[in-house]
Amino acid sequence: MPFPFVLPTTSSISFTDYFNSGTHPSLPNCATTARGVVRDVLKRHKRIPPSAQASNLSTVQSSLNEYIPYLFALDAGLSGTSCAGEEIDLVLVKELEVEWRSTLGSSIPGREPTRVKLKSLESELCFTLSSLAYVYSLQARAQLHTLYNVTLPSPEQRATAIGNAMKHFLDANSIHTYLVNRAGQWNSQPGAVDISASTMGALAALTMAEATLITVLKDDPYPTVVLEDRNKQNKDWMFKGVEIPKVRAHLFARLCLASSEHAAKAQAMLGRSSKINDDLLKYVDDLRRTAKGKACRFLACDAETGGKTGEGIAWLRGAKKELGFASLAADEEKKSSGFSKLKKEWQEKREDRKIEKGVDWGTDAGKFEEGRIIDMLLKKWEKMNDTVGVQLVPPSEPLLASMPSGREYHTTKMFVVPALDEDALVRMRAPPDPSDTFNGDEDDSADEDERSPPAGAFPGTKSDYATGSSYY
Repeated sequence: MPFPFVLPTTSSISFTDYFNSGTHPSLPNCATTARGVVRDVLKRHKRIPPSAQASNLSTVQSSLNEYIPYLFALDAGLSGTSCAGEEIDLVLVKELEVEWRSTLGSSIPGREPTRVKLKSLESELCFTLSSLAYVYSLQARAQLHTLYNVTLPSPEQRATAIGNAMKHFLDANSIHTYLVNRAGQWNSQPGAVDISASTMGALAALTMAEATLITVLKDDPYPTVVLEDRNKQNKDWMFKGVEIPKVRAHLFARLCLASSEHAAKAQAMLGRSSKINDDLLKYVDDLRRTAKGKACRFLACDAETGGKTGEGIAWLRGAKKELGFASLAADEEKKSSGFSKLKKEWQEKREDRKIEKGVDWGTDAGKFEEGRIIDMLLKKWEKMNDTVGVQLVPPSEPLLASMPSGREYHTTKMFVVPALDEDALVRMRAPPDPSDTFNGDEDDSADEDERSPPAGAFPGTKSDYATGSSYY
């Protein structure tokens, strides 16, 4: 369940004010036009209702893919490298200044995230590529949402959705990794936390964690069983016990542990900054817990298949501790007031409603879904152990300390820098036509701030809250 990234918006600029080319004089104009399209598409996407934004992601992706080659052409002109076999002579008239709205930084609840003023083409390139990576993650999110609908998908549809989501995750990971490698050449960090080296490194680790975790989703039958049990239209109250081969259960556990390690790495890198969005920090922590809990559950299945039901129960109790739920033995549950269990059930029902609406679902990284699976298995196995074969349930702490190492499944894809084709470069040798320049039709980001008063402000008192003014 990928994080629901918010796509940033940007202000209007004209590259002709900052760059001049003797070999390709139309390049700044063409880049300005492509950027104007991206700017309009991002602003219109922002105004679409959240439940309908998934269908517009392909339009955003297309506009970004059209604009990015122009950015790399400008970058090649400044760095003195060739583009599509041609040398571009580009002169910097003055330092580029752009504004992007930070969507990963912390902000006051109820208010728009702040706009960050940035300088240099490098910042523009990083924000644009990061936006494309967010689009890939959101497309993976849309694919995985089909697995949790009321109408259960067929095995073929399920495999297709998971395969597409995995591809999108790896595409996003390749972009974040490329940006991290570029950041290694920076002399100073940018002013926006969204494109800082630590944030981009954390996002690279996060996307790899998500891509690794869903590798077990296609062959994991338990989420489907819980979903059918939760389905109000389902009349099959009894089902055949789910069987997982012993070897694959151990393999799945190691894959989940690798995902947990990637998430822990992302959490550590995000923890270096105090300006990161709390929702993203909580999601990364939940993803780490979910992956660790899944690993414990698969190791429990491995033990139970081998006839060690008591050890399997201990693994499940350890999984609940890793997830952060009330995970206690039977005598502790009797002493419990039941409030924690009631709170957990309420949170699960709230997550179900989010999935039905298709808005803000999955922000727990699948933690409550995994908790349901563990509760189902724990109830079943404890009943079996109490009535059929009584085995001693060992403590879970030594088992958690003896967990195997993680196993990697994916390797980072190489990001291929998109380049303009030769025909486009030839056409840009002609003198520019100012009438062909398009900066966008949508209002500027500053105008959006003017239209939105501060949360809780009394009508007519917006000027009292302006930057630099004193309320008293």
